[in-house]
Amino acid sequence: MCSDRYCVLKWCHKASTAFEIARTASRIALTFLPAILIGRNRSRRIVQHAHIHGIPISEEKRARHMKKLKITTRLLQILAVIPLFLFWATITASLERTPLTGRWRTILLSPDEEDEIAAQLAGQGWYDAIRDILALDGEPRFIPPSDWRYKWVQETLLQLTQIIPVLADERKKAPDWVNQGPDDPPRPPPAKYPLRPRPRAAEYIHWFCSKICDDKPALPPRAIAPSSFSLLLVEDPNASNAFSYGFGPDGGSGIVVYSGFLEDIFSKLPIEYYTPPDDRSWLSKFFGLSSPPPPKPNPTPEQTSELAILLAHELAHLVLCHHLETLSSATIVVPGVLSMFADVLRVMVFPFTMIFGPFVNDAVAQLGKIGSGELTKMGEYCTTANQEIEADVVSARILAHAGFDARDAIRFWESRTQDDIECHRVEAVKPPNSMQTVARSIMGSTHPVNEKRIAGLRNELDRWEAERRAAVAHSRS
Repeated sequence: MCSDRYCVLKWCHKASTAFEIARTASRIALTFLPAILIGRNRSRRIVQHAHIHGIPISEEKRARHMKKLKITTRLLQILAVIPLFLFWATITASLERTPLTGRWRTILLSPDEEDEIAAQLAGQGWYDAIRDILALDGEPRFIPPSDWRYKWVQETLLQLTQIIPVLADERKKAPDWVNQGPDDPPRPPPAKYPLRPRPRAAEYIHWFCSKICDDKPALPPRAIAPSSFSLLLVEDPNASNAFSYGFGPDGGSGIVVYSGFLEDIFSKLPIEYYTPPDDRSWLSKFFGLSSPPPPKPNPTPEQTSELAILLAHELAHLVLCHHLETLSSATIVVPGVLSMFADVLRVMVFPFTMIFGPFVNDAVAQLGKIGSGELTKMGEYCTTANQEIEADVVSARILAHAGFDARDAIRFWESRTQDDIECHRVEAVKPPNSMQTVARSIMGSTHPVNEKRIAGLRNELDRWEAERRAAVAHSRS
């Protein structure tokens, strides 16, 4: 069994705890900063005043003040370096590559915290959480699983989720992406960063402890993504959208679809019906003991394709753990960084607030809280916009592997309105406000997000074709 001196390493995997340590260290450093600056300035003034006015000063006194200047300078450097080092070490240790796209991101949640979130959402927990979210706009009405619309959405979602294992090893499981005809739907080249289980520092630390203690360590196998996803259909003809929510296995991740989106599909493409086989006995038919089976709705491939495009987009959010990333950014990273900057600002204005009393200092602190709240909202919007573009790119890959034409996704999103595109996620169910407008300008674009998303999809499909042609040329050479 590993001794305590080795197991003390286990705190390292708590990235959120390490971030709090960095914040505490910065506050401790800032506490001593005014006293050090005052003492340093006093010694510097004494030496400069004696030099300018020719006031005689003993070498011993001059050496004492010069030594004090060197010591305070070194202390200032240490006080500045330690918090910055802890902060960037925590950020660096929490960096990871987003699967399939390779984007660098930071998730400051420990494995224990992630497991706790997954446990709360597992099973019935996801449905309870969704009910609480939807109840904010009134009591929701759910479409039962026996409804043909629910079965249609469920079958389409299952068709998409069955290809998730392919994303882990596209070179072996989808090797025929090069051999395509001019009219065939495009197929994606193998991703440079395949779908892998998210890194879990705790498992590697336990492995390291066992290795030191001469045990035979083995990393436990983990699934690359949940094997099943929860699903809810909400009866609301005025809502033509869907959203994804959750994290973790055992139904902790899922998708909510509004009936208004299904009605929009059927308004563009009239629904077709088919008559199921009449399985009644000849007696029932002759004496009319039972009615013949009624016609049943039979969605067309075009209608199923539109449904699959939206489901694939939401599924991409879940596969990429976007909700976990948003939670980390909104509750830890952004508030923590803004808190550090607010502490620095309070120290800089401390001489003025000290003169005017503690109430001014409290007002500055309250102003920092209000500003940090608005900046947090702006940061969430920027993060969400980037995640939407990323989910579009990954959803095209999911659609192609599932047998759909990824080019249809461009036409689908072009036909959607701005509100439908930007506000279909649970984190963004409200219309864009002025802070989101500011966020757009900071992102360096005055174009609506839907234009960037469509452009991202076009670029991704163009990249597929370019890589396919390069692979064909390489094979012929």
